[in-house]
Amino acid sequence: MKTFASYLRLILFAIIAFLLFEYTIDSGNEWAFQKYPIIWAVIGVLLLFGIAIELAVEAVKSILFKSLDADARKRYQQEVVDSKENSWINRTYRKLKGTKPIEQESEIIIDHDYDGIKELDNTLPPWWVYLFYITIIFGVAYLAKYHLFDGDSSAIEYEKEVAQAELDIAEYKKTAKGLVDASTVELLTEEADLNAGEVIFTTNCVVCHKADGGGGIGPNLTDEYWILGGGIKNVFTTVSEGGRAGKGMISWKQDLSALEIAQVASYVLGFQGTTPAEPKAAEGEIWVDETAVENPEQAPVEDSIDDSNEESVDETETEQ
Repeated sequence: MKTFASYLRLILFAIIAFLLFEYTIDSGNEWAFQKYPIIWAVIGVLLLFGIAIELAVEAVKSILFKSLDADARKRYQQEVVDSKENSWINRTYRKLKGTKPIEQESEIIIDHDYDGIKELDNTLPPWWVYLFYITIIFGVAYLAKYHLFDGDSSAIEYEKEVAQAELDIAEYKKTAKGLVDASTVELLTEEADLNAGEVIFTTNCVVCHKADGGGGIGPNLTDEYWILGGGIKNVFTTVSEGGRAGKGMISWKQDLSALEIAQVASYVLGFQGTTPAEPKAAEGEIWVDETAVENPEQAPVEDSIDDSNEESVDETETEQ
């Protein structure tokens, strides 16, 4: 393994093996090498086989070369040199370089002589010229798209990406219970969440609110009166931020995660309408969920219908 080609073949072999494993093995959203670390060992064994093959090929070439006579060795070495010189890579390199061989430099010598120092009239390297042309084409296309037509500037693209990211985050938070806050929390109804909320309530809240929510040091949780507002969002905020300063409940956001607060808040709301053994007197004000209130126009319409029905009944009775 003394040639660059040998190392290149091994690298390409490892890359191909990596892609094949990644493509053929179903690892879900993870990299196959992360989910199944044993693949690293398999790749290592395959690389060892590859190295062994390269070494064997080089050993065979060396034995065959030593079996040749002196003239055959010279011809072989000359063929190797010629093949390298005429390879596609070397021909492309010489073309992009654009220089003349030293034997032909007399053709491009300029008629300037500074104390015996002469100057060659070399042209710009083709690779440099091609790159310059590419930049011109790119500049024209960029100018046309962003200054002549309706292409978005980098600032507008950034604003769009930020707006889309915010929408994606909001959508993700709807299904990610652990990322909720007071503005996005929803009432949890799954049995697992309510059971977890019961454990949290029993551990931290029973001492003040009693096991049945009837209230002790803390207020009664079974009636419709609330000091800081009812509903999942208000209860979540109260548990997270604490009650009234100086005499209310402490803040639990340092001890409980957002998911745990949502679970215990949902469990607390389950006390509504129950009958505790020793209910504490109501505190606060009756809380009405404004989002659940029916259209106020419905009630007057129903009343007017009822009134008209009553009037017609009265008229009928009078006639009778």
